[in-house]
Amino acid sequence: MNIIVVGLSHKTAPVEIREKVAFAPTAMEKPLRQMLALPTVTEGVIVSTCNRVELYATSRDTDAAAAQLKRFLADYHALSLEELSAHLYELSGADAIRHVFRVASSLDSMVIGEPQILGQIKTAYGYACDYKTSGVILNRFLHKAFSVAKRVRTETQIASNAVSVSFAAVELARKIFDSLNDKTVLLIGAGEMCELAARHFVTNGVAQVLVTNRTYERAVKLAKEFNGKPILFENFADNLHRVDIVLTSTGAPNYILHQRQVEEVIKQRRHKPMFFIDIAVPRDIDPKVNDVDNCYLYDVDDLQGVVQSNLKERQREAKKAEAIVEEEIGQFHQWMAGLDVVPTIVALRRRFDEIRQAELAKTFANLKDLDGKERKAIEAMAQAIINKALHQPITVLKNGQNNPAGDNYVEALRALFDLPAAGEAEEAPPEFKNIEQVSGRGPVGKG
Repeated sequence: MNIIVVGLSHKTAPVEIREKVAFAPTAMEKPLRQMLALPTVTEGVIVSTCNRVELYATSRDTDAAAAQLKRFLADYHALSLEELSAHLYELSGADAIRHVFRVASSLDSMVIGEPQILGQIKTAYGYACDYKTSGVILNRFLHKAFSVAKRVRTETQIASNAVSVSFAAVELARKIFDSLNDKTVLLIGAGEMCELAARHFVTNGVAQVLVTNRTYERAVKLAKEFNGKPILFENFADNLHRVDIVLTSTGAPNYILHQRQVEEVIKQRRHKPMFFIDIAVPRDIDPKVNDVDNCYLYDVDDLQGVVQSNLKERQREAKKAEAIVEEEIGQFHQWMAGLDVVPTIVALRRRFDEIRQAELAKTFANLKDLDGKERKAIEAMAQAIINKALHQPITVLKNGQNNPAGDNYVEALRALFDLPAAGEAEEAPPEFKNIEQVSGRGPVGKG
Protein backbone atom coordinates (compact mmCIF):
# COMPACT_ATOMS: atom_id res chain seq x y z
CA MET A 1 0.00 0.00 0.00
CA ASN A 2 1.30 3.46 -0.88
CA ILE A 3 0.55 7.00 0.29
CA ILE A 4 0.05 9.43 -2.60
CA VAL A 5 -0.09 13.23 -2.65
CA VAL A 6 -1.45 15.16 -5.65
CA GLY A 7 -1.78 18.92 -5.44
CA LEU A 8 -0.58 22.44 -6.06
CA SER A 9 0.60 25.29 -3.86
CA HIS A 10 1.81 28.89 -3.89
CA LYS A 11 5.11 27.50 -5.16
CA THR A 12 3.61 25.95 -8.31
CA ALA A 13 0.47 27.95 -9.09
CA PRO A 14 -0.58 31.62 -9.03
CA VAL A 15 -3.59 32.65 -6.99
CA GLU A 16 -5.86 32.76 -10.05
CA ILE A 17 -5.27 29.01 -10.48
CA ARG A 18 -5.39 28.14 -6.77
CA GLU A 19 -8.76 29.83 -6.32
CA LYS A 20 -10.24 27.77 -9.17
CA VAL A 21 -9.42 24.45 -7.49
CA ALA A 22 -10.28 25.43 -3.93
CA PHE A 23 -12.88 23.33 -2.10
CA ALA A 24 -15.52 25.03 0.04
CA PRO A 25 -14.89 24.05 3.68
CA THR A 26 -18.62 23.83 4.37
CA ALA A 27 -19.24 21.37 1.53
CA MET A 28 -16.57 18.66 1.79
CA GLU A 29 -18.78 15.58 1.80
CA LYS A 30 -19.39 15.48 -1.95
CA PRO A 31 -15.76 15.80 -3.11
CA LEU A 32 -14.51 13.38 -0.45
CA ARG A 33 -17.02 10.72 -1.47
CA GLN A 34 -16.21 11.22 -5.16
CA MET A 35 -12.52 10.92 -4.41
CA LEU A 36 -13.03 7.69 -2.47
CA ALA A 37 -15.14 6.32 -5.36
CA LEU A 38 -12.12 6.39 -7.68
CA PRO A 39 -11.29 2.76 -8.61
CA THR A 40 -7.72 2.76 -7.28
CA VAL A 41 -8.18 4.95 -4.18
CA THR A 42 -8.78 3.25 -0.82
CA GLU A 43 -8.58 6.26 1.54
CA GLY A 44 -8.74 10.01 0.97
CA VAL A 45 -8.31 13.43 2.63
CA ILE A 46 -8.63 16.85 0.96
CA VAL A 47 -6.63 19.83 2.27
CA SER A 48 -7.75 23.18 0.83
CA THR A 49 -6.28 26.53 1.99
CA CYS A 50 -5.56 29.86 0.35
CA ASN A 51 -2.03 28.72 -0.45
CA ARG A 52 -2.50 25.06 -1.35
CA VAL A 53 -4.95 22.35 -2.45
CA GLU A 54 -3.73 18.79 -1.84
CA LEU A 55 -5.27 15.34 -2.09
CA TYR A 56 -3.90 12.67 0.26
CA ALA A 57 -4.75 9.11 -0.75
CA THR A 58 -3.73 5.47 -0.37
CA SER A 59 -3.55 2.99 -3.21
CA ARG A 60 -1.85 -0.19 -4.41
CA ASP A 61 -1.51 1.22 -7.92
CA THR A 62 0.41 4.45 -7.50
CA ASP A 63 0.55 5.56 -11.12
CA ALA A 64 -3.11 4.85 -11.85
CA ALA A 65 -4.24 6.51 -8.62
CA ALA A 66 -2.21 9.66 -9.32
CA ALA A 67 -3.70 9.91 -12.81
CA GLN A 68 -7.23 9.44 -11.47
CA LEU A 69 -6.70 12.02 -8.72
CA LYS A 70 -5.52 14.60 -11.26
CA ARG A 71 -8.51 13.89 -13.47
CA PHE A 72 -10.84 14.15 -10.46
CA LEU A 73 -9.39 17.53 -9.48
CA ALA A 74 -9.82 18.90 -13.00
CA ASP A 75 -13.28 17.44 -13.61
CA TYR A 76 -14.66 18.45 -10.21
CA HIS A 77 -13.80 22.09 -10.91
CA ALA A 78 -14.62 21.93 -14.63
CA LEU A 79 -11.04 22.70 -15.66
CA SER A 80 -8.84 21.48 -18.46
CA LEU A 81 -6.55 18.72 -17.19
CA GLU A 82 -3.91 19.78 -19.67
CA GLU A 83 -3.93 23.34 -18.31
CA LEU A 84 -4.03 22.21 -14.67
CA SER A 85 -1.28 19.58 -14.98
CA ALA A 86 1.39 22.22 -15.49
CA HIS A 87 0.82 23.34 -11.88
CA LEU A 88 0.36 19.93 -10.22
CA TYR A 89 2.87 17.81 -8.34
CA GLU A 90 2.53 14.14 -7.45
CA LEU A 91 4.44 12.35 -4.71
CA SER A 92 4.35 8.84 -3.32
CA GLY A 93 6.05 6.68 -0.72
CA ALA A 94 8.77 8.37 1.34
CA ASP A 95 8.51 11.56 -0.76
CA ALA A 96 4.81 11.89 0.07
CA ILE A 97 5.45 11.23 3.75
CA ARG A 98 8.21 13.84 3.82
CA HIS A 99 6.05 16.40 2.04
CA VAL A 100 3.09 16.13 4.43
CA PHE A 101 5.34 16.17 7.50
CA ARG A 102 6.99 19.35 6.15
CA VAL A 103 3.63 20.96 5.33
CA ALA A 104 2.22 20.21 8.80
CA SER A 105 5.41 21.61 10.37
CA SER A 106 5.05 24.81 8.26
CA LEU A 107 8.38 24.17 6.52
CA ASP A 108 6.64 24.43 3.14
CA SER A 109 4.61 27.52 4.01
CA MET A 110 4.94 30.94 2.42
CA VAL A 111 6.06 32.14 5.87
CA ILE A 112 8.10 29.39 7.55
CA GLY A 113 6.89 28.74 11.08
CA GLU A 114 3.35 30.12 10.66
CA PRO A 115 0.89 28.21 12.88
CA GLN A 116 -2.25 28.22 10.72
CA ILE A 117 -1.47 25.29 8.42
CA LEU A 118 -1.45 22.69 11.18
CA GLY A 119 -4.96 23.68 12.23
CA GLN A 120 -6.08 23.63 8.60
CA ILE A 121 -4.81 20.06 8.12
CA LYS A 122 -6.50 18.99 11.35
CA THR A 123 -9.77 20.48 10.08
CA ALA A 124 -9.38 18.65 6.75
CA TYR A 125 -8.71 15.40 8.58
CA GLY A 126 -11.79 16.01 10.73
CA TYR A 127 -13.97 16.15 7.61
CA ALA A 128 -12.45 12.89 6.34
CA CYS A 129 -13.22 11.24 9.69
CA ASP A 130 -16.78 12.60 9.66
CA TYR A 131 -17.45 11.15 6.22
CA LYS A 132 -15.38 7.98 6.83
CA THR A 133 -13.02 8.49 3.87
CA SER A 134 -9.94 8.11 6.05
CA GLY A 135 -8.87 4.65 7.23
CA VAL A 136 -6.13 2.86 9.14
CA ILE A 137 -3.23 4.24 7.10
CA LEU A 138 -4.22 7.90 6.75
CA ASN A 139 -5.43 7.96 10.36
CA ARG A 140 -2.01 6.82 11.56
CA PHE A 141 -0.23 8.98 8.98
CA LEU A 142 -1.90 12.27 9.86
CA HIS A 143 -1.66 11.69 13.60
CA LYS A 144 2.05 11.13 13.03
CA ALA A 145 2.18 14.38 10.99
CA PHE A 146 0.58 16.22 13.91
CA SER A 147 3.10 14.78 16.37
CA VAL A 148 5.99 15.70 14.04
CA ALA A 149 4.70 19.29 13.89
CA LYS A 150 4.49 19.35 17.67
CA ARG A 151 8.07 18.09 17.96
CA VAL A 152 9.26 20.78 15.55
CA ARG A 153 7.59 23.55 17.58
CA THR A 154 8.78 22.10 20.89
CA GLU A 155 12.37 21.32 19.93
CA THR A 156 13.11 24.34 17.69
CA GLN A 157 12.53 28.10 17.79
CA ILE A 158 10.99 28.12 14.31
CA ALA A 159 7.90 30.08 15.38
CA SER A 160 9.36 32.27 18.11
CA ASN A 161 10.37 35.34 16.10
CA ALA A 162 8.05 37.88 14.46
CA VAL A 163 8.04 37.80 10.66
CA SER A 164 5.35 40.40 9.96
CA VAL A 165 5.74 44.15 10.40
CA SER A 166 2.68 44.38 12.63
CA PHE A 167 3.81 41.62 14.97
CA ALA A 168 7.40 42.90 14.97
CA ALA A 169 6.00 46.13 16.43
CA VAL A 170 4.42 44.19 19.28
CA GLU A 171 7.61 42.21 19.86
CA LEU A 172 9.64 45.43 20.17
CA ALA A 173 7.05 46.91 22.54
CA ARG A 174 7.35 43.88 24.80
CA LYS A 175 11.13 44.32 24.91
CA ILE A 176 10.74 47.94 25.97
CA PHE A 177 7.96 47.47 28.54
CA ASP A 178 8.45 43.81 29.57
CA SER A 179 4.69 43.46 30.06
CA LEU A 180 1.88 45.11 28.09
CA ASN A 181 -0.84 44.31 30.61
CA ASP A 182 -1.25 47.87 31.94
CA LYS A 183 -0.40 49.73 28.75
CA THR A 184 -2.57 51.97 26.55
CA VAL A 185 -2.18 51.96 22.76
CA LEU A 186 -3.17 54.80 20.44
CA LEU A 187 -3.80 53.92 16.79
CA ILE A 188 -3.52 56.95 14.50
CA GLY A 189 -5.15 55.76 11.29
CA ALA A 190 -7.56 52.87 10.84
CA GLY A 191 -6.13 51.00 7.88
CA GLU A 192 -5.26 47.32 7.54
CA MET A 193 -1.80 47.58 9.12
CA CYS A 194 -3.14 49.40 12.16
CA GLU A 195 -5.90 46.82 12.49
CA LEU A 196 -3.45 43.91 12.32
CA ALA A 197 -1.17 45.52 14.88
CA ALA A 198 -4.14 46.21 17.15
CA ARG A 199 -5.11 42.54 17.04
CA HIS A 200 -1.59 41.54 18.06
CA PHE A 201 -1.52 44.11 20.86
CA VAL A 202 -4.88 42.97 22.22
CA THR A 203 -3.79 39.32 22.04
CA ASN A 204 -0.71 40.27 24.07
CA GLY A 205 -2.81 41.86 26.78
CA VAL A 206 -2.81 45.67 26.41
CA ALA A 207 -5.19 47.35 28.83
CA GLN A 208 -6.80 49.87 26.47
CA VAL A 209 -6.94 50.75 22.76
CA LEU A 210 -7.63 54.30 21.58
CA VAL A 211 -8.34 54.91 17.89
CA THR A 212 -8.30 58.10 15.87
CA ASN A 213 -8.80 58.66 12.18
CA ARG A 214 -9.58 61.59 9.91
CA THR A 215 -12.86 59.81 9.16
CA TYR A 216 -14.35 59.54 12.65
CA GLU A 217 -16.84 56.83 11.65
CA ARG A 218 -13.95 54.56 10.69
CA ALA A 219 -12.32 55.19 14.09
CA VAL A 220 -15.59 54.29 15.80
CA LYS A 221 -15.90 51.06 13.84
CA LEU A 222 -12.33 49.91 14.55
CA ALA A 223 -12.50 50.89 18.22
CA LYS A 224 -15.65 48.82 18.61
CA GLU A 225 -13.84 45.70 17.33
CA PHE A 226 -11.38 45.93 20.22
CA ASN A 227 -13.63 47.32 22.94
CA GLY A 228 -11.62 50.52 22.57
CA LYS A 229 -12.39 54.24 22.55
CA PRO A 230 -12.62 56.45 19.43
CA ILE A 231 -11.05 59.92 19.53
CA LEU A 232 -11.60 62.86 17.18
CA PHE A 233 -8.55 63.34 14.99
CA GLU A 234 -8.35 67.02 15.95
CA ASN A 235 -8.02 66.04 19.62
CA PHE A 236 -5.57 63.13 19.52
CA ALA A 237 -2.57 65.26 20.62
CA ASP A 238 -4.46 66.18 23.82
CA ASN A 239 -4.61 62.47 24.72
CA LEU A 240 -0.96 61.58 24.13
CA HIS A 241 -0.03 61.88 27.82
CA ARG A 242 -2.40 58.95 28.55
CA VAL A 243 -0.70 56.72 25.98
CA ASP A 244 2.28 54.38 26.30
CA ILE A 245 2.39 53.13 22.69
CA VAL A 246 1.58 55.13 19.56
CA LEU A 247 1.17 53.35 16.23
CA THR A 248 0.61 55.61 13.26
CA SER A 249 -0.20 54.86 9.62
CA THR A 250 -1.92 57.77 7.88
CA GLY A 251 -1.67 59.17 4.38
CA ALA A 252 -0.60 62.61 5.57
CA PRO A 253 1.95 64.35 3.30
CA ASN A 254 3.79 65.90 6.29
CA TYR A 255 4.65 65.01 9.88
CA ILE A 256 1.69 64.91 12.25
CA LEU A 257 3.90 64.55 15.35
CA HIS A 258 6.94 66.75 16.06
CA GLN A 259 9.81 66.70 18.53
CA ARG A 260 8.57 69.67 20.56
CA GLN A 261 5.08 68.13 20.99
CA VAL A 262 6.55 64.90 22.27
CA GLU A 263 8.92 66.69 24.67
CA GLU A 264 5.89 68.35 26.28
CA VAL A 265 4.04 65.04 26.50
CA ILE A 266 7.01 63.34 28.18
CA LYS A 267 7.08 66.10 30.82
CA GLN A 268 3.36 65.52 31.46
CA ARG A 269 4.07 61.80 31.86
CA ARG A 270 6.89 62.54 34.32
CA HIS A 271 9.32 60.93 31.89
CA LYS A 272 7.61 57.57 31.74
CA PRO A 273 8.76 55.83 28.51
CA MET A 274 6.81 56.05 25.26
CA PHE A 275 7.10 53.79 22.22
CA PHE A 276 6.33 55.20 18.76
CA ILE A 277 5.79 52.97 15.72
CA ASP A 278 5.61 54.85 12.43
CA ILE A 279 4.64 52.53 9.57
CA ALA A 280 3.41 55.33 7.30
CA VAL A 281 5.09 56.18 3.99
CA PRO A 282 5.72 59.10 3.90
CA ARG A 283 6.48 59.08 7.61
CA ASP A 284 4.05 60.56 10.13
CA ILE A 285 6.53 61.24 12.95
CA ASP A 286 9.53 63.55 12.86
CA PRO A 287 12.66 61.32 13.23
CA LYS A 288 13.99 63.81 15.82
CA VAL A 289 11.44 62.36 18.26
CA ASN A 290 13.95 59.56 18.76
CA ASP A 291 16.29 62.13 20.36
CA VAL A 292 13.83 62.79 23.18
CA ASP A 293 14.78 61.02 26.40
CA ASN A 294 12.62 57.98 27.19
CA CYS A 295 11.17 57.97 23.66
CA TYR A 296 11.68 55.04 21.30
CA LEU A 297 10.79 55.57 17.66
CA TYR A 298 10.80 52.85 14.97
CA ASP A 299 9.80 53.41 11.36
CA VAL A 300 8.84 50.84 8.73
CA ASP A 301 12.48 50.26 7.68
CA ASP A 302 13.46 49.52 11.26
CA LEU A 303 10.65 47.00 11.52
CA GLN A 304 11.58 45.41 8.19
CA GLY A 305 15.10 44.99 9.53
CA VAL A 306 13.72 43.14 12.54
CA VAL A 307 11.58 40.97 10.25
CA GLN A 308 14.53 40.09 7.99
CA SER A 309 16.70 39.22 10.97
CA ASN A 310 13.96 37.01 12.37
CA LEU A 311 13.43 35.32 9.00
CA LYS A 312 17.13 34.39 8.94
CA GLU A 313 16.77 32.97 12.44
CA ARG A 314 13.77 30.92 11.33
CA GLN A 315 15.80 29.59 8.40
CA ARG A 316 18.46 28.41 10.83
CA GLU A 317 15.83 26.74 13.00
CA ALA A 318 14.27 25.18 9.89
CA LYS A 319 17.42 23.10 9.41
CA LYS A 320 16.87 21.55 12.84
CA ALA A 321 13.23 20.94 11.91
CA GLU A 322 14.21 19.20 8.66
CA ALA A 323 16.37 16.77 10.67
CA ILE A 324 13.37 15.94 12.88
CA VAL A 325 11.23 15.31 9.78
CA GLU A 326 13.83 12.95 8.29
CA GLU A 327 14.03 10.99 11.53
CA GLU A 328 10.26 10.62 11.70
CA ILE A 329 10.00 9.56 8.03
CA GLY A 330 12.10 6.48 8.72
CA GLN A 331 9.95 5.46 11.67
CA PHE A 332 6.69 5.86 9.79
CA HIS A 333 8.00 4.16 6.64
CA GLN A 334 8.95 1.17 8.76
CA TRP A 335 5.40 0.96 10.10
CA MET A 336 4.01 1.27 6.55
CA ALA A 337 6.31 -1.46 5.26
CA GLY A 338 5.17 -3.75 8.06
CA LEU A 339 1.59 -3.51 6.79
CA ASP A 340 2.62 -5.54 3.73
CA VAL A 341 5.57 -7.47 5.15
CA VAL A 342 3.74 -9.31 7.92
CA PRO A 343 0.89 -10.60 5.71
CA THR A 344 3.43 -11.56 3.03
CA ILE A 345 5.53 -13.57 5.50
CA VAL A 346 2.39 -15.23 6.89
CA ALA A 347 1.15 -16.07 3.37
CA LEU A 348 4.57 -17.39 2.35
CA ARG A 349 4.86 -19.70 5.35
CA ARG A 350 1.29 -20.93 4.80
CA ARG A 351 2.03 -21.66 1.16
CA PHE A 352 5.12 -23.71 2.09
CA ASP A 353 3.28 -25.40 4.94
CA GLU A 354 0.53 -26.46 2.52
CA ILE A 355 3.22 -28.01 0.27
CA ARG A 356 4.84 -29.69 3.27
CA GLN A 357 1.59 -31.23 4.46
CA ALA A 358 0.61 -32.38 0.96
CA GLU A 359 4.00 -34.04 0.37
CA LEU A 360 3.97 -35.67 3.81
CA ALA A 361 0.51 -37.08 3.09
CA LYS A 362 1.78 -38.63 -0.17
CA THR A 363 4.86 -40.02 1.55
CA PHE A 364 2.95 -41.54 4.44
CA ALA A 365 0.40 -43.05 2.02
CA ASN A 366 3.25 -45.02 0.41
CA LEU A 367 4.94 -45.92 3.70
CA LYS A 368 2.12 -47.44 5.68
CA ASP A 369 4.41 -49.51 7.93
CA LEU A 370 6.08 -46.53 9.63
CA ASP A 371 5.72 -46.37 13.40
CA GLY A 372 4.93 -43.20 15.30
CA LYS A 373 8.56 -42.34 16.04
CA GLU A 374 9.55 -42.65 12.37
CA ARG A 375 6.63 -40.49 11.23
CA LYS A 376 7.63 -37.75 13.70
CA ALA A 377 11.21 -37.86 12.49
CA ILE A 378 10.12 -37.37 8.86
CA GLU A 379 7.73 -34.54 9.84
CA ALA A 380 10.52 -32.82 11.78
CA MET A 381 12.91 -33.14 8.84
CA ALA A 382 10.35 -31.66 6.43
CA GLN A 383 9.69 -28.78 8.81
CA ALA A 384 13.41 -28.14 9.27
CA ILE A 385 13.96 -28.01 5.50
CA ILE A 386 11.19 -25.42 5.11
CA ASN A 387 12.42 -23.35 8.05
CA LYS A 388 15.96 -23.26 6.66
CA ALA A 389 14.73 -22.51 3.12
CA LEU A 390 12.56 -19.61 4.32
CA HIS A 391 14.95 -18.14 6.86
CA GLN A 392 16.94 -15.98 4.39
CA PRO A 393 14.03 -14.58 2.32
CA ILE A 394 12.06 -13.76 5.49
CA THR A 395 15.11 -12.07 7.04
CA VAL A 396 15.52 -9.96 3.89
CA LEU A 397 11.82 -9.05 3.97
CA LYS A 398 12.01 -7.94 7.59
CA ASN A 399 15.17 -5.91 7.03
CA GLY A 400 13.58 -4.39 3.94
CA GLN A 401 11.12 -2.50 6.16
CA ASN A 402 13.89 -0.01 6.85
CA ASN A 403 14.27 1.14 3.24
CA PRO A 404 12.00 1.78 0.23
CA ALA A 405 13.51 -1.20 -1.66
CA GLY A 406 11.62 -3.49 0.71
CA ASP A 407 8.46 -2.91 -1.34
CA ASN A 408 10.18 -4.57 -4.30
CA TYR A 409 10.93 -7.69 -2.27
CA VAL A 410 7.30 -7.95 -1.16
CA GLU A 411 5.99 -7.66 -4.73
CA ALA A 412 8.57 -10.13 -6.06
CA LEU A 413 7.68 -12.81 -3.52
CA ARG A 414 3.96 -12.36 -4.11
CA ALA A 415 4.50 -12.80 -7.84
CA LEU A 416 6.94 -15.74 -7.55
CA PHE A 417 4.79 -17.76 -5.19
CA ASP A 418 1.35 -16.51 -6.35
CA LEU A 419 0.53 -15.14 -2.89
CA PRO A 420 -2.68 -13.14 -2.28
CA ALA A 421 -2.46 -9.34 -2.00
CA ALA A 422 -2.03 -8.05 1.53
CA GLY A 423 -5.61 -6.83 1.66
CA GLU A 424 -6.85 -10.24 0.52
CA ALA A 425 -4.73 -12.33 2.86
CA GLU A 426 -6.34 -13.93 5.86
CA GLU A 427 -5.63 -12.41 9.24
CA ALA A 428 -2.36 -13.63 10.72
CA PRO A 429 -2.77 -16.38 13.32
CA PRO A 430 -1.95 -15.45 16.93
CA GLU A 431 1.57 -16.87 16.73
CA PHE A 432 2.34 -14.47 13.84
CA LYS A 433 0.97 -11.27 15.39
CA ASN A 434 4.41 -9.97 16.34
CA ILE A 435 6.63 -9.51 13.32
CA GLU A 436 9.67 -10.52 15.38
CA GLN A 437 8.06 -13.97 15.68
CA VAL A 438 7.47 -14.29 11.95
CA SER A 439 10.87 -15.61 10.99
CA GLY A 440 12.39 -18.60 9.27
CA ARG A 441 12.73 -20.18 12.69
CA GLY A 442 9.17 -19.49 13.79
CA PRO A 443 6.90 -21.37 16.15
CA VAL A 444 5.63 -23.89 13.56
CA GLY A 445 8.71 -25.98 14.13
CA LYS A 446 12.33 -25.87 15.22
CA GLY A 447 15.25 -26.68 13.04
